[in-house]
Amino acid sequence: MKCPYCSSTDSRVIDTREVGDGIRRRRECQNCHQRFTTYEQIAKVNLVVIKNDGRREAFDRQKLFDGIWRACTKRPISTETIEQVVSNIETNLYNLGKAEVPSRVIGEMVMERLREIDEVAYVRFASVYRSFSDLETLKREVDDLMGRRKTD
Repeated sequence: MKCPYCSSTDSRVIDTREVGDGIRRRRECQNCHQRFTTYEQIAKVNLVVIKNDGRREAFDRQKLFDGIWRACTKRPISTETIEQVVSNIETNLYNLGKAEVPSRVIGEMVMERLREIDEVAYVRFASVYRSFSDLETLKREVDDLMGRRKTD
């Protein structure tokens, strides 16, 4: 494992924990003594995402993480929480037992989890995912979110 700070391959594992269907390892570089986290997962069969325009592309866990990360920017949400959400969604996608999954299924899973975690991150993600064309559409989504809050 290469150190992200000095690129040395000499590191030692300080802590190991199970995270969803993978393992999180906290490491310390023996060269620069910086600490960093790595995640190990079992390689799975390829999952294909069917985009809205009909294109097909391989499921990319990092792309999912990056999209959620952008929605959670400057919000009080830890990287570990985002990683758990990504792991949970990925596990659910593989549990569907299908080789191909429409992108809207993934988007709905993300919105469902973000709604539970942070309402602002949810609205950010939804505004991009649903491509709100005007402020009225965005207002309806926020009103719907506020209505759900009152019934919960």
